[in-house]
Amino acid sequence: MSTPTTDAVAPAKAAASGDAKTPPPPLVPSTTSAERLTLAKQYGLRPLNVRPPLGEYIRDLTRRWAFIRVLATSTAYAKNQNNYLGQLWAVLNPILNATVYVLIFGILLQLNRGVDNSIAFIVIGVFMYRFIESSVTGGAKSISGKTQLLRSLHFPRAVLPMSTVLSLLTTLVPAIVVMCGITLLSGYIPGYETIHMTWWWLLLPAAVALMWIFNTGLAFLMARFVAGTPDIENVLPFIMRVVMYASGVIFPVTTRVDSLHISEAAKTILTGVLDYQPVSVYLYLVRSVLMTEENMYPHSGLMWVLGAAWAVVFFVIGFIVFWRGEERYGRD
Repeated sequence: MSTPTTDAVAPAKAAASGDAKTPPPPLVPSTTSAERLTLAKQYGLRPLNVRPPLGEYIRDLTRRWAFIRVLATSTAYAKNQNNYLGQLWAVLNPILNATVYVLIFGILLQLNRGVDNSIAFIVIGVFMYRFIESSVTGGAKSISGKTQLLRSLHFPRAVLPMSTVLSLLTTLVPAIVVMCGITLLSGYIPGYETIHMTWWWLLLPAAVALMWIFNTGLAFLMARFVAGTPDIENVLPFIMRVVMYASGVIFPVTTRVDSLHISEAAKTILTGVLDYQPVSVYLYLVRSVLMTEENMYPHSGLMWVLGAAWAVVFFVIGFIVFWRGEERYGRD
């Protein structure tokens, strides 16, 4: 067996004893910052917690639509899977809420002045407002409650509020079927106006779709605001309660404006604000489609235009506001 030569052994001994004057050459050549950025772009890498350009952000988000859909459906399924009645609670919760409001406001307090079918009025209002309210509260928690997920994985943060609202839409579909059934059956109760199924009912999916877009914009806004200021989440239940009473969910609000001791000009302005604010617009659209009270809810092209306008405005503004805080989510 051959033994190593003195020339080969000397450098190793010198390095081991600490006598070597020059360090061994690096295994990987050193690179400049510009070269590292070039390599990262070449292999599709990018730094974490950096807000990408808006166009790139939108493209990245659209590529993950399948993931958003799966996340939404799994969230909707997991919500009630530990309960004995399971997914039936997605329908039972709005039914119980509507029953309470019908008994208290429609029967005991008789706050159905000007409405020929108060049961249908309240049921539609409660079912559809629950979709809006749940989107606001769910959007508020979509970022603030998922810090560990945000710090562990890299993905467009808009996935979370979008999947939250889509999950609520998934559970709303069977609830809408029940809502329509109750609306029809209420017409057979003595003293309540009969409701017929007409061709206008085909516009119900369009009204719900506009609400979905509008709610997604609300979820974006709430996610950004609550992520930066968590105290807002504690105030939301009180705000949503005020919005409920001011939007005609349980009783027609504008009929009470005439009893106020204010000038006629002030009454006109207040009535316009109450009628054309977004929540009232969407409740109007659904009621005008399902109910037959032409005196209160005539079919109005203006309300459909307003519904589309509110949906686009809130979605665009909410998305941009949310995107501008992309690099802060999970770090604050």
